[in-house]
Amino acid sequence: MIDASLTPNETTRSRGRPREFDMDAALDSALRVFSERGYHATSISDLTEAMSLASGSIYKAFKDKRGVFLAAFGRYRQLGRRRLEAMIAPAATGREKVFQMVMYYTELSYGDAGRKGCLVVGGANDFALLDEETAAHVATAFAADERLMADLIRIGQADGTIPQTVDADAAALAFLCLTKGLRVIGKTGRSRQEMISAAEAAMKLVS
Repeated sequence: MIDASLTPNETTRSRGRPREFDMDAALDSALRVFSERGYHATSISDLTEAMSLASGSIYKAFKDKRGVFLAAFGRYRQLGRRRLEAMIAPAATGREKVFQMVMYYTELSYGDAGRKGCLVVGGANDFALLDEETAAHVATAFAADERLMADLIRIGQADGTIPQTVDADAAALAFLCLTKGLRVIGKTGRSRQEMISAAEAAMKLVS
């Protein structure tokens, strides 16, 4: 829990317990706004409404809108990685693990989830040329996904389910482009079957 304490004057007037808010719940609300609208189209008033916080509490906890974005981005990556690893873990072979990773992004690329978009992809669009530090966070997220995919491909090569002739690094980059592209296309309202067909076609990269 994060202390969203009162201003000095308010503190003088009140001897009650400082107000508190649930950081995780607040960041979950913030990341939904950032994912749907993008960083630049999101205002502090949008965040105060979504997070159910006063602007003073937001500035105290995060300093500014950029601070809210970075905190929400970190939580988004943490939760996403946890869900992705849980989806991959039960797969018996490297090839199946690759497919499950592709399907993880596919399932986020249609319907309500698809229209909400991806905070990482949106961050790449918003910060690539404008904010070097934030852009580095986005680049790190992309690189982590690319490394994981390359590792899964190599597991498939070791267990014989993916041909040795596949260039693991090149295929991993191609999958990165595909999965992030799915999140962009997902905002246009494509159907689940269309996205699954794309995922199945992508598996030819490791055939």
